[in-house]
Amino acid sequence: MVLNIAMLVVFIALLVGLSWLLGTYMARLFSGERVFLSPLLQPVERGIYRLTGVNEAEEMRWTTYTIAMLLFNVGGLLLTYAILRLQQVLPFNPQHLGPVEPRLAFNTAVSFTTNTNWQAYYPETTMSYFSQMVGLAVHNFTSAATGIAIAIALVRGFARRTTREIGNFWVDLVRATLYVLLPICLVGTLVLVSRGVPQNLDAYVPTTTLAGATQWLPMGPMASQEIIKELGTNGGGFLNANSAHPFENPTPLTNLIEMLAILVIAGALAVTFGKMVGNIRQGWAIFAAMAILLVVGIAVTTIAEQSGNPLLSHAGASQATTVDGSPAPGGNMEGKETRFGIAASTLWAVITTATSCGAVNSMHDSYTPLGGLIPLANIGLGEVIFGGVGSGLYGILICAVIAIFIAGLMVGRTPEYLGKKIEQYDVKMAMLALLVIPLTILGFSGAAAVSGDALASRFNPAAHGLTEILYAFTSATGNNGSAFAGINANVPFYLIGQGFAMLIGRFLFIVPVLALAGNLAAKKRATETAGTFPTTGGLWVGLLIGVIVIVGALTYFPAYTLGPVIEQFQMHAGETFSLGG
Repeated sequence: MVLNIAMLVVFIALLVGLSWLLGTYMARLFSGERVFLSPLLQPVERGIYRLTGVNEAEEMRWTTYTIAMLLFNVGGLLLTYAILRLQQVLPFNPQHLGPVEPRLAFNTAVSFTTNTNWQAYYPETTMSYFSQMVGLAVHNFTSAATGIAIAIALVRGFARRTTREIGNFWVDLVRATLYVLLPICLVGTLVLVSRGVPQNLDAYVPTTTLAGATQWLPMGPMASQEIIKELGTNGGGFLNANSAHPFENPTPLTNLIEMLAILVIAGALAVTFGKMVGNIRQGWAIFAAMAILLVVGIAVTTIAEQSGNPLLSHAGASQATTVDGSPAPGGNMEGKETRFGIAASTLWAVITTATSCGAVNSMHDSYTPLGGLIPLANIGLGEVIFGGVGSGLYGILICAVIAIFIAGLMVGRTPEYLGKKIEQYDVKMAMLALLVIPLTILGFSGAAAVSGDALASRFNPAAHGLTEILYAFTSATGNNGSAFAGINANVPFYLIGQGFAMLIGRFLFIVPVLALAGNLAAKKRATETAGTFPTTGGLWVGLLIGVIVIVGALTYFPAYTLGPVIEQFQMHAGETFSLGG
């Protein structure tokens, strides 16, 4: 336990330090100031603008910003769909893989466009190297850059006054990609290659197992896709086992690097927010709320998994040993890699679902009911516990608007946040964004619970089967992409249903956010007085956390009661289930 706490303290300390450095850098970058990479990259940036006809100095109203964002993403979706359908005639296909089936191609193109990266297929036997690099990895950059751009636009809404402009989408997109994502990924790729992650275009390698069978070892450009899938909180694995596979995540050091990559931009954007609104304490307050929720989730999940399954706590189990004769580790190790153990697995599980990453280094379906509840709830809350790249910041700022509105009702004053009066239109946009997620999750999950196609796809009955259904649509709508690893999503109901859930969860959330940004930017900034509710101290952090948790509990508790909660009680009562039981 002491070792686990020490590991968590070191991890949080590294995250805070990296967030400060990167957050300060991004604040300067998106404020139009020179950064240390400007001498190298500014000529490239200006060349891109000349080729595309973008006027760097021209800013957009929120409506124009929204249209540009939607057009860009629709174009990317269609291009990716075409690549997947035509991959058999495109280059870099040494395994001679055929075209992706139309419904699966639709689901996958939507998935990577929305930063979800849900995978209803086996990558090793479905995607060519060209599809992986040009169709999927490119989206890992562009969808992450889109999220950063939306977050920066909302921050400008709070920071600016009496203006209708919130920035230029094309400039924000280019700068996020060129100055933030690409440089970090270049370094990260080299580090992962040095630790043993493959990066090549070779055909699969045949090997002979100890039993004499032939096994094909997958090859390909894994390191470059691995780093952007974590840094951009994308999550789509080059291999089906994702970051549990030793080719994607071979050592505890790569495990640490990849977990930090998942969180660093989300954490840094909180610092960027504080810097750009002129009060760094505002940024650290947001960071603190995220960090507290993260640590609580890690503690609950780790304790649940280390407590193990009481159904296996019999005399024979306590005598178990490993291959070298030493005592077997305690707790629930099912679905976890021995090179990581329980603590590093649960840390990753909470981090990947507290963000919109979705990469996994263990199988969530094998967690105890309570251990699996936390990842499910993390996504359901809107992934504001650091959240996705960009989406986490604008998600928690939406929650902040609701929290400050509630605070205003309690003290009988017009609510203000960062000097901006929060009025009827602002609250409507915030509520519209917040309601999109649970309505989609619960609506599609309810439909799945009465659909024969969907019910036949679950691998378990009863409460655990319901959890698998809930997780599938929670992951899709929340643009997370992690799978509970206990459901076959490659059936028409899920391919189409999850495709629309991903689109709704991404873009019907973003549009109200940008409308809010435009409305805030047009407002004057009021002078802070003695009666202004403080939004930098412990009281504000507690209120913000309370709003996030209470809204989530009121929304999802009935569904969770029928799934992981009742299963937890049944586990302790000694009940087990099978599809035939």
